[in-house]
Amino acid sequence: MNTQLKTLKILLLLTTCLLGGLALAFMLRPQPMEARLAMGDSKLGGDFTLMSAAGPVSLADYRGKVSVIYIGYASCPDVCPTALAVMTQSLKQLPEAQREQVQGIFISVDPERDTPEKLADYTAFFSPQIVGITGTREQIDTVVRQYGAFYRKVEMKDSAMGYAVDHSSRLYVVNPQGKLVDTLLHNSTPRALTTRLLDILNTQG
Repeated sequence: MNTQLKTLKILLLLTTCLLGGLALAFMLRPQPMEARLAMGDSKLGGDFTLMSAAGPVSLADYRGKVSVIYIGYASCPDVCPTALAVMTQSLKQLPEAQREQVQGIFISVDPERDTPEKLADYTAFFSPQIVGITGTREQIDTVVRQYGAFYRKVEMKDSAMGYAVDHSSRLYVVNPQGKLVDTLLHNSTPRALTTRLLDILNTQG
């Protein structure tokens, strides 16, 4: 009986420790980006300057407009075209006057293949209101960190592409004051993005 009680006490102690560890891990877990924004995390987002085919482009150049940023690369087979299509359809859903108050920005994390000229052609396929920009590896990494994104090169030895790039896939919504205020998944509906843009535009009006 004493042995059984001792075993039960040990099990109870282990269970208590386990539950305590789980509770601590839950409290210390990384917060989803949406939650961080909702709590007013001012560390996310911010200005940057990268290169387009027409010259340097800064987020600050679009102060007074709502900017929608997507971080990816032109050779991406699926999620990048999906995100840019969502952005394009959303822009088309806006009344013309409000459409002119929104700027799309596509940032490439693949400067080895995505020259500013190539990005100009790529984004033009979707919408004239989306500008394609890139920069040095150091500049790109700075922007990626600013926006809580990530990417990594994946070698593809049996592919003519040579490598692909795994990357996070979100649409970053920046208000006219240059503050990151929301993010949406790349496969959100155009209507969801349009609704969010209208919320911001109407608030500014």
